[in-house]
Amino acid sequence: MKAGIHPENYRKVAFKDMSNGYTFVTGSTVDTKDTITLEDGIEYPLFKLEISYKSHPFFTGQSMLIDTAGRIDKFNKRYAKK
Repeated sequence: MKAGIHPENYRKVAFKDMSNGYTFVTGSTVDTKDTITLEDGIEYPLFKLEISYKSHPFFTGQSMLIDTAGRIDKFNKRYAKK
């Protein structure tokens, strides 16, 4: 493999779906500020996700409304005057 082209901060990171609490660990270079200790007793850097395959309607087959950015409220306020 070619030397010097791979990122230096590649490590195992825990990703947590904030809508349902599902957590998985995979290799990543994402910047994190939080940490989490999982069932295996190892502390991992934590990256919080708004949605993952465990909560996405396409993969679950359920229609769920997840609005963390308040886009629906903004839309309703904007068009309530008309």
